[in-house]
Amino acid sequence: MAARGITGTLYIVGTPIGNLEDITVRAARILGEAGLIACEDTRQTHKLLEHLGIRKPTVSYHEHNEAERTADLIARLEQGETIALVSDAGTPLVSDPGYRLVREAAARGIPVVPVPGPSAAITALSASGLPTDSFRFDGFLPAKPGQRRRALELLRDESATLVFYEAPHRIVATLEDIAAVMGEREVVVARELTKIHEEFLRGSAGALAAELKSRTAVKGEITLLIAKSDRPAEIEGSIRDAVEVLQRAGVPRMDAMKQVARERGISKREVYAEMEK
Repeated sequence: MAARGITGTLYIVGTPIGNLEDITVRAARILGEAGLIACEDTRQTHKLLEHLGIRKPTVSYHEHNEAERTADLIARLEQGETIALVSDAGTPLVSDPGYRLVREAAARGIPVVPVPGPSAAITALSASGLPTDSFRFDGFLPAKPGQRRRALELLRDESATLVFYEAPHRIVATLEDIAAVMGEREVVVARELTKIHEEFLRGSAGALAAELKSRTAVKGEITLLIAKSDRPAEIEGSIRDAVEVLQRAGVPRMDAMKQVARERGISKREVYAEMEK
């Protein structure tokens, strides 16, 4: 039992998304030092631990037992045990379980320490050839066609590169929906990242759908990226309303007018004229 007031530490450990050589020195050390490793799938994690020559007790922690397992892991942390949380691949909590555990640990004052590692979303983005100055990660698109199209419609005018994960058996249908909703916008399909059969497909959504549809089967982990919209987003409200909102937030009148002019792509003179009406 730990001394009163002393708790263990929860480490959030990033692991390889494919190539086992991508494990960091720090991640390997933390896994070797942890008293317990909480895994999305213990069988998958055992492969990594065997590769590293690490023998440590493991416990499953996945979407189906996350609620009840969290209480047990918190109790062990409060008793002073050090726990490493890993997912099947990549950085935990990115479209993987772990949110409840991290939130509860933080609420109880238990140290939560991230150990950075690979992420399929960032890995794909870096080699996609699409703009990286602004991007939006939305996990998985809805599986049902109607819901998926509605989600894409809401993102149609997004001024950032869009990044999703997608299942191989849905990728063709998803690309066809992108073509229908967003037109011939540039798309990148990154498949089996860091693995032997790594592949980047670049082109319009329609062309990539046809390419993948012609294959006998599509397999592997997929990250899907969509180029940002080149259409200016519609700006709601009048010029006067926009200026007054900024003023109420404490922005001086002239600065507010300049900001509205920049945001709407018009001259300061036009804004001034509107305000004088």
